Amino acid sequence: MKKTLIIIPTYNEIENISAIIEAVFQTQIPLDILVVDDTSPDGTGKAVEGLMDRYPNRLYLETREEKQGLGAAYIHGFYWALRRDYQYIFEMDADFSHDPKELIPMQNLLETQADIVVGSRYINGVNVVNWPMSRILLSYFASLYVRMITSMTIKDATAGFVGYRRVVLETLDLNSIKFVGYAFQIELKYKAWINKFKIQEHPIIFINRVLGKSKMNGKIIWEALFGVLFLRLNKRKFLSKK
Repeated sequence: MKKTLIIIPTYNEIENISAIIEAVFQTQIPLDILVVDDTSPDGTGKAVEGLMDRYPNRLYLETREEKQGLGAAYIHGFYWALRRDYQYIFEMDADFSHDPKELIPMQNLLETQADIVVGSRYINGVNVVNWPMSRILLSYFASLYVRMITSMTIKDATAGFVGYRRVVLETLDLNSIKFVGYAFQIELKYKAWINKFKIQEHPIIFINRVLGKSKMNGKIIWEALFGVLFLRLNKRKFLSKK
């Protein structure tokens, strides 16, 4: 059986982490979960440890010594997955903005027709709940900007609910990933796209977090704006030599 791993990066997600772990396992998909925690001072890591006896050999925790950003957490998780022969690897938020039930159709797409599946907020209009209008406009027009600069056809390039076939992560040079926030999500999709991997979007409804605090800040937004230009100008450098 081909193995699936869900990577959930955390920093101060004590209000959500136990519930999201339970919800993911309730999908009944044969999968494992890796929580990559940046030494959350609120005890997120301890909460994960408290559940590990309930899910032996299915729930894992990697604790990093300091907060280094979303991208670095995912890269850590990707390498962990590749060392353990997982064939399908997912990125997923801890705050229930990504519905665990969508893992079922997304997993099916990876198994049958896509190298990457993107849980997309914008493939069928704008499917975002409880975001302020300013945040919706920022995200939506950021995706338009990415398409204009890069020529990618992906409508939700900043999406963080993404599944990869193993071969994608093996082919991309993960050590060369430059960005950590929104731009990290764009960078992976762009590098996969120029290397001819098949990317398919799956429509989801994105629900803004109810508990905990958003990690969004101005630095992440500016990184995305300038990061897209960097990616486009250096396109030839990102073609795989494998």
